[in-house]
Amino acid sequence: MKTLAKLPVTIVTGFLGSGKTTLLRHMLDNAQGRRIAVIVNEFGELGIDGEILKQCSIGCTEEEASGRVYELANGCLCCTVQEEFFPVMRELVARRGDLDHILIETSGLALPKPLVQAFQWPEIRSACTVDAVITVVDSPAVAAGTFAAFPDQVDAMRKLDPNLDHESPLHELFADQLASADLVILNKADLISPEDLARVRLEVAEELPPAVKVIEASSGRLPLDVLIGLGAGSEEHIDSRHSHHDHHHGEGDDDHDDHDHDAFDSISIELPQADESLLMDALTQLVVKHGILRVKGFAAVPNKPMRLLIQGVGTRFDKHFDRQWGADEVRTTRLVLIGQELDAAQLEAQLRAALSV
Repeated sequence: MKTLAKLPVTIVTGFLGSGKTTLLRHMLDNAQGRRIAVIVNEFGELGIDGEILKQCSIGCTEEEASGRVYELANGCLCCTVQEEFFPVMRELVARRGDLDHILIETSGLALPKPLVQAFQWPEIRSACTVDAVITVVDSPAVAAGTFAAFPDQVDAMRKLDPNLDHESPLHELFADQLASADLVILNKADLISPEDLARVRLEVAEELPPAVKVIEASSGRLPLDVLIGLGAGSEEHIDSRHSHHDHHHGEGDDDHDDHDHDAFDSISIELPQADESLLMDALTQLVVKHGILRVKGFAAVPNKPMRLLIQGVGTRFDKHFDRQWGADEVRTTRLVLIGQELDAAQLEAQLRAALSV
């Protein structure tokens, strides 16, 4: 009978738009036969990240692929480690004989340290170990001194936290993501000059213990052997990693209202088929007018047999046709918009007007 070793878990953290989902897709596309379960934790009722990751089924049937992705809907792991997270982990522990690895993608606003500390709980600790915490850094944003694509919105959310009394909460959240890291990826390294990249590396290194590796990447493309199998056992030493928010999560602290993440709204909009060019122009105008942080979703384009995948951070959009529409599938456009003080009816009306639908 096979002896069950501890199941390794990789936690991927980083600000919104740093490239976490792209990194996970790359890892799944290059799994080399490893059986990997994914926990996605992101804003958005539609679970767009989950759908994106389910496409990386690595030769599995659709039923097998959907069993590998677990979604936590509220967008903040740091506040739910004792709620949704625990039952999902318990289910994965029960199936660990069928798994080789677990990947967890935190939301861009989550603090990684409390999540790592959750792996000290006896029921999880006996079955799992944190192979590594990987922090993905948006190199162009750090080079620009903003740390995130839309720093004003993230910083506003930090300032609404009644327990924060810091001059630069956004920088401190960035520092906390680095403080828990076992590996740091300077992502989008191809989008800045070598001189700027060197400055980003120096700035990041100031927040890290000397033993933590810092590597550069474009679109998260790195060999899988660099990303997993690190054997860091992060739960063993996470308590000694200083962070600016340690006082929020003291032992036995059940007050999950400390973080006011409600400063960010997540709006779901469903539309009929839409002209690709008109839709992208309308979304760009919407982002500028309403300060929308993220756009994720799928569009049905007339006379196109394939579904258009759309992902946007600020006014930067990526889009491609990801798969054929199913024979029985309703061809519809579904979008999630993330921002502050968003009016769903107003946004939908403006989109419909721009698309004349």
